[in-house]
Amino acid sequence: MARKTKIETQRTRQQIIDAARKMFFRHGIARTTLDVIAREAGVTRGAIYWHFDNKVALFFALREQTILPLVDRVDGLLMASSGEDPLLGVTRAMQEIFKALDRDAGAREVFQIMQLRCEYVGEFASLVTEFEKSQNQLIAKLALAYRRARTMGLLRPGLQPAALALDSVLFLSGLIRRRLSSAAEGGDPKAVSRAIRAHVGLRRV
Repeated sequence: MARKTKIETQRTRQQIIDAARKMFFRHGIARTTLDVIAREAGVTRGAIYWHFDNKVALFFALREQTILPLVDRVDGLLMASSGEDPLLGVTRAMQEIFKALDRDAGAREVFQIMQLRCEYVGEFASLVTEFEKSQNQLIAKLALAYRRARTMGLLRPGLQPAALALDSVLFLSGLIRRRLSSAAEGGDPKAVSRAIRAHVGLRRV
């Protein structure tokens, strides 16, 4: 049998990731086996093991493929150039997350899997540490933006950037979960945008 080309190998890997997203979303992670993913992808179980050590590694690859491009866009909005309004950057960065959920069904499914269809116990318990690391990185970036806003005289007196950053991440987490569950007002994109503007507006002088 001829050896697969690099392009064919990458195509197979992507087929597996796409199949995993569909099956994780449909059945939840705990109830999705590698055999189920293999059938959906049209590959053998051995092909999955060729690319991924286990289901955790596959889930992590799925998450990273969706999250990293979004992180880059959010970082670009948060790290505004000197002289630009950092609070406007925070607003746009938060809004970008929800724009991604609205325009990209695949991204929305991945967020729903992470938020609503995965129990972080057993083999998946180690992922909690990774998620906390990502969250702490976002907190640090938000704190920097709020410090810049304070330096520019845009932040209300008495507010602490570190506390504001933590508050913003907790606000985002709740808003994302509400948006994903399409609960009442939380399912309306315009309502989400208004909530973000109000959240950041409370920090402005």
